[in-house]
Amino acid sequence: MARVVHGKREAIELAVTCLLAEGHLLIEDVPGVGKTSLAKALAASIDCTWKRVQFTPDLLPTDLVGVSIYKRSNEQFSFQPGPLFANIVLADEINRASPKTQSALLESMEERQITVDGETRPLAPPFMVIATQNPVDQEGTYKLPESQLDRFLLRISLGYPGRAAELSILDGRGAAESLPQIGPVVTTPEVMTMIEAVRTVYVANALKSYLVDLAEASRRHPAIELGLSPRATLQLAAATRAYAAARGRNYATPDDVKAVAVPALSHRLMLRTDRGGRLDPDDAIGELLAEVPVPTTR
Repeated sequence: MARVVHGKREAIELAVTCLLAEGHLLIEDVPGVGKTSLAKALAASIDCTWKRVQFTPDLLPTDLVGVSIYKRSNEQFSFQPGPLFANIVLADEINRASPKTQSALLESMEERQITVDGETRPLAPPFMVIATQNPVDQEGTYKLPESQLDRFLLRISLGYPGRAAELSILDGRGAAESLPQIGPVVTTPEVMTMIEAVRTVYVANALKSYLVDLAEASRRHPAIELGLSPRATLQLAAATRAYAAARGRNYATPDDVKAVAVPALSHRLMLRTDRGGRLDPDDAIGELLAEVPVPTTR
């Protein structure tokens, strides 16, 4: 993956963390910085099914979940599954589709199943949605609702590449040339084995209390309108376990929490607009981490 997305090791590590935690990933940034390339590289490195969907204003929910088609030959309806039945789904520029189409993702992301025509069909594991989106102030974009944002385990931003990485791109060693060279390095059963290992990562009671303390502090913060929900605490714990496992440990530490706190929590906060401040969600999470005492025992 590093051959495709130059100079973004932290983003790559967080993407892998998201996969191991059975979460969904939202990549938010301006056009042209490698959002789609990162998503493609992760999908291509796993021997599984994956589909890319370009979200546009005219995209319909049935374009995602599938549709039942009547066949005259046997006078029966036949279900044609949509791209959401793949293991990894790349939702490119998700905020260019209408809110109705965006909402079609909710059931699959939360319950890992899809209901069409009254019949519920489970999705084969692993299932991961990797969505990219441009800033909401760009023309032709719709703001993702809070319920949709909450389904993403992590939200990351790539930022502009460093000088060396950009020179490498100019030399013709960018994503377009490197992507075809990426082949699967793990199989689907191996990914599931790693996911099972993540579930067994030990989180001490003191660390669990630390997670709850962070959530409670967010609910008391004067600049935060709506603090972290219990779902956010669970998601932070899942990301912490996966981050620790990716570093070869079977136990989590406060440093693991701090490493994933901003990408796991910043998109779940709603800040007050009546105080005239310029605090952004990332800074708010930073203040919470600085305020809440860190446990000293493992």
